[in-house]
Amino acid sequence: MIFGGLCASGWHTGAIAMRMTVDNMPADSAGLGSPGIDELRWIKPVFPGDTLRMKSTVAGKKESKSRPEMGIVFMLNEVLNQKDELVMSFKPTVMFKKRN
Repeated sequence: MIFGGLCASGWHTGAIAMRMTVDNMPADSAGLGSPGIDELRWIKPVFPGDTLRMKSTVAGKKESKSRPEMGIVFMLNEVLNQKDELVMSFKPTVMFKKRN
């Protein structure tokens, strides 16, 4: 066995990360979708029984030039297991409605 036992697909880990993102969005935010992600990395395998958490950092932001009511946020998301080992990372670009 390459990974020493049964492990999750990277895409399954990504789906869990997406669920954590949606569940923890600030209630007063207005997400407008995402044009994509950069630098998706599956660093370590995720095994049955692992407990995952995600750390999200705002890496930058800018106002949309074509849509003045919208802002663009550049994130760094890091998924860690119960040993605080980095198992996955990715950099999403997220569009939000700007606040007044």
